[in-house]
Amino acid sequence: MQRIHQLVAGYSKGDAISNEARKIRGLFLSLGAESEIFCEISRTLPELRKDCRDIASAKTAIGPEDVVILHLSIGSEVNDVFPALPGIKVIRYHNITPAHYFRALNDHIAHQLERGRHQLKALAGTAVLNMADSEYNAQELREAGYENVHVSPLVLELKRLTDQPNAEILETYADGMLNILFVGRCAPNKRLEDLLHAFYYVQKYVEPRSRLLHVGSFAGTEQYLAMLKAIARDLDLKNVNFVGSVPEDHLCAYYKVSDVFLCMSEHEGFGIPLLEAMQADIPVLAYASAAVPETMGGAGLVFHDKLFDELAEWIVRAGRDAELRQSLLQGQQARIRAYETSDPGARLLELLSPWLHLSRTKSAQ
Repeated sequence: MQRIHQLVAGYSKGDAISNEARKIRGLFLSLGAESEIFCEISRTLPELRKDCRDIASAKTAIGPEDVVILHLSIGSEVNDVFPALPGIKVIRYHNITPAHYFRALNDHIAHQLERGRHQLKALAGTAVLNMADSEYNAQELREAGYENVHVSPLVLELKRLTDQPNAEILETYADGMLNILFVGRCAPNKRLEDLLHAFYYVQKYVEPRSRLLHVGSFAGTEQYLAMLKAIARDLDLKNVNFVGSVPEDHLCAYYKVSDVFLCMSEHEGFGIPLLEAMQADIPVLAYASAAVPETMGGAGLVFHDKLFDELAEWIVRAGRDAELRQSLLQGQQARIRAYETSDPGARLLELLSPWLHLSRTKSAQ
């Protein structure tokens, strides 16, 4: 029986790479393959340790005919183990955030990112196939000396965020205020301080009855969060909510109650929340950095300069102007349809096909 395994640097519930690894594993299982996820036990959420295997067991658990996919995203022991493993090796690159964003805020994370960049260069030539989830990331691989590089979009399950929103959150925030949302880690590369400055102009000069919602983990970036809260106080902002990490029904509700999604991030290897917001029918405004324009695919409002006063006007128009809002949503719906029609799961299998011998009678969904 075909065996296709995945290696991840961390394994948790809300993490995008963990979510994709589970989705891909389900795809392989549906095709009759055996499939395991391996991770360092110390980087695995305790309640998920029965759902994956310790990377220490990989060398004996993986055979020479097995396909082994490394999800490369940060410095990790997993990246060092990968080259010595038996099996047919494949790399799936999700990008590594430049370390300079974290220096002085969290030196440990900065070190992990620097280590990841060194491992990225060292792994060139290790795999028979290198897959990137965006052309932006593919170009980084080529520049690092990788060959046989192909774009394979993320295998997502966007429609899960339209089901069963948390009723309490729906009731709390359905009060007629303009809700501006950003979803993503509380990380310096996300430039949440720029969200605050844009919101300042919204609240002070355009729409006083407005609220800023940030949903995302701040584990490891507590110092950055404290700085953001200080900025909000200095600007005398009202209704700024740093929600933190939330379960899926809460995330679904935050998308549902929001009027505008605003992304000011300076570094995204893909940007899953951009597509999640489109799926949730929220107008998306996003700064044109890194892979963001590629992910937006011509939809939403993509801007190249952070002119906060002008941006504030567009934010309120996107949330309140019915004609503009409908035009944006139509474009975004077309983008989502195009992404789904591209069938990322089928693309993944197509790239892996030279090394697979799966039953073609089974569903690839």
